Amino acid sequence: MKVNAAVAVRNVKVENHDTALGIDEANPRLSFTVSAPMGWQQASYDLELRGADGLVNVTGPVMTSERVYVSWPTAPLRHREHHVLRIRVRGEDGDPSPWSDPLPIERGPSRSGWVACPISASWLEEAESDRRPSLLRTTFTVGAGVSRALLRVTAHGLYELEFNGARVGRDALSPGWSVYGERLRYATYDVTAQVRSGANALGAWLGDGWYRGRLGFNGGNRNIYGSDLSLILQLELRYADGREEITATDSSWRSHPSPIHFSDIYDGERYDARDELDGWSMPTYDDSSWGEVTIGERDPRTLVAPDGPPVRATEDLMPASVTRIARDRMIVDFGQNLSGRTVIQATGQRGESVAIRHAEVLQDGEIYTRPLRLAKATDRYVFRDSERVTWEPKFTYHGFRYAEVVASPDTLDSLSIIARVYHSAMQRVGWFSCSNENLNRLHQNVVWSMRSNFVDVPTDCPQRDERFGWTGDIQVFAPTAAFLFDVSGMLAGWLRDLAIEQLPDGTVPWYVPTVPGRAVWTPPRPGAAWGDAAVLVPWDLWFASGDVQILVRQWDSARAWVDLMMERCDVAGLWTGDFQLGDWLDPAAPPESPAEAMTDRDLVASAYCSWSSRVLARTAEVLGKVAESEHYSRLSDQVAQAIRLRYLDDVGTLHQESQTGYAMLICFELVDGEQREHAGRRLRALVEDADFRISTGFVGTPLVSRALTETGSVDTAYRQLLEEELPSWLYAVTQGATTIWERWDSLMVDGRVNPGQMTSFNHYALGSVAHWMHTTVAGIELRAPGAERVRFAPKPGGGLTWAAAELDSPRGRIAIRWDLVDDGTVSAVVAVPEGVVAEFLAPDGSTYDVSSGVSRVSFSA
Repeated sequence: MKVNAAVAVRNVKVENHDTALGIDEANPRLSFTVSAPMGWQQASYDLELRGADGLVNVTGPVMTSERVYVSWPTAPLRHREHHVLRIRVRGEDGDPSPWSDPLPIERGPSRSGWVACPISASWLEEAESDRRPSLLRTTFTVGAGVSRALLRVTAHGLYELEFNGARVGRDALSPGWSVYGERLRYATYDVTAQVRSGANALGAWLGDGWYRGRLGFNGGNRNIYGSDLSLILQLELRYADGREEITATDSSWRSHPSPIHFSDIYDGERYDARDELDGWSMPTYDDSSWGEVTIGERDPRTLVAPDGPPVRATEDLMPASVTRIARDRMIVDFGQNLSGRTVIQATGQRGESVAIRHAEVLQDGEIYTRPLRLAKATDRYVFRDSERVTWEPKFTYHGFRYAEVVASPDTLDSLSIIARVYHSAMQRVGWFSCSNENLNRLHQNVVWSMRSNFVDVPTDCPQRDERFGWTGDIQVFAPTAAFLFDVSGMLAGWLRDLAIEQLPDGTVPWYVPTVPGRAVWTPPRPGAAWGDAAVLVPWDLWFASGDVQILVRQWDSARAWVDLMMERCDVAGLWTGDFQLGDWLDPAAPPESPAEAMTDRDLVASAYCSWSSRVLARTAEVLGKVAESEHYSRLSDQVAQAIRLRYLDDVGTLHQESQTGYAMLICFELVDGEQREHAGRRLRALVEDADFRISTGFVGTPLVSRALTETGSVDTAYRQLLEEELPSWLYAVTQGATTIWERWDSLMVDGRVNPGQMTSFNHYALGSVAHWMHTTVAGIELRAPGAERVRFAPKPGGGLTWAAAELDSPRGRIAIRWDLVDDGTVSAVVAVPEGVVAEFLAPDGSTYDVSSGVSRVSFSA
């Protein structure tokens, strides 16, 4: 046997984790990619586990060519069992590849293994006040010979940890936002390098966050999940001789008011450096003046390992410009709308302060905060002395491009500032570019809006007093999201919360997690397109990742939603008469009535009723539920027939025509044959009659380009995509947008901000057109879940001379670039990983099989 050094195993994941400490699964599935020469094929793989005792166990060869969510091939992991995992693959000749890079893997504690209890400061103020957060600390002694130290932590609120004076980890806004009563996520950190023999200290900063901070509209509510601000932590030490010790939160900890005087997701943070305590997280610090802690309760059965990655800082941006508009005031433009925080360096006299207000836009030369509604989005730092300091808030985040900084003239003279970008630390997997720079900017705007709104939950916007996990937004955007980033873990966790929040009758809340709000949103009532996230997001996630367990886990939730929709249908088989958002924010909707779209809201509801039933039937088929598949397919057909009878004439013309209406008929398979062809012609005519301007809202926007393409009007889809007049995708680009807007006219043609209350400059929903750019302009189209099969089907047009896309799929990198050659032909270069079945479909219908490796195809334009 010889090692085949030309083959490499990469991107090893355990479930959806590339960091696998403290996972919940006893039999975690494995995924990996393989880099190999053309012609090489995987026949098997070996798994190596190196235990804490140094013993090595090699399992294999496991005879399979599969490498996506493969079953755990050895004994189930016991709670707190720790290994270092490596994988190698073998070709048909039996020769193995080199081992992959080592990946630590450990199953978290059993519920009885949690000895930590929630602790909070005993001095906390009244529950409804702007309560000052606390610091917590403890000291303990560690013997010699520690071989491993794992720290598990979560909180009621948000936390940041220090161990012997150094920060633990890089996570922010932890433990994130979940349905806390049912699922409170904990993190596991390897702190072996920070442990010392002898005296040690642990310290924790705490902040209100989503748990007890202000959430919701019209001033919101506090204490939605509880009024305490508590830490839950245990440090598990293992010594070389096999001994184990646990240091946990208990009554021996001490508490003290924090230098953070106020912290809130919406309103920002106030920090007074005069209250700093030097060395407070070091073991030598004297905490005799600190107060006691109060012991709380937490059912350890509700403590769960995270499904997805934490929020982290991912990028720093320097100012694009700084304008001093007064001696004590400056406006900073970072050149990019984003989610995150500002970091300042400055000097000031004791008691002086720096205030930073954040906003997405300027109007009349000033930051314009009306779109923030009641979110103050203001951070304030008070100086301790005249030494130069670096400061960044800990427990808030803002959506902004601009910052107004107010301070004394001397402080402003000394100040430097950057913007630090924060979002869930998802792996980037998809890219697009082409010869049209406006389209490249549009695509970049989609990516930035996704980054800005995937902050632990898939939010609508990052700036105003909302930032909710709206179900309709992610429902329309999920295919785009899954191409751009690996969202498998994050959205899997969010779907768990969706199922928990779903009402017994099947109603899916408008946003998840759900919080008290306006009467129109709570208590939840069934709403088409939004509730359909229960069915369509799992399907999209499965198709992108290949993880069939997402369909298994969400089946009951998806079925409950479809059953409810069917119960809401009238005797004709249509869903009518209920409150609906319809084609939300289409360009014809008045500023204060965004649901008053051109498309009949009952048609939207009934169309989704049919489509989700259809997708649920296909889900049942995948899961081997034959009877259910037939049942829901039949229901879908019945609703589709009712739609044709109610809303169409005999030819297939909608009684109330709209771009969204026809796009739904085509994409939701509501018509076929001649009626489908007629719908395509009418859609094309409507787009032409509108001078190629867009006429769709949240529902129609993901569908219109695809519907035009599928009915032979790809040229019209290109012309609509490239339109620059309002309303259009490129209108915002020509106005200098760096993210996708909530409204087509968030900034109106006169340069003023739209007067509507729903006026965000950072919403991803209307950016769902990027999926068409990936699949049609560049031409990467997945044909089977997890990219097991792929079709390259570019459709050049729109005056583009080249386009390219890359996708780091679960099976490896898939790529295409096509170029228009001078003689009118198109030359395409494609890359296919080993194990993926690929074909190339030319615009004239010619099909070519494509082998793994790099291939070149030419066809007529």
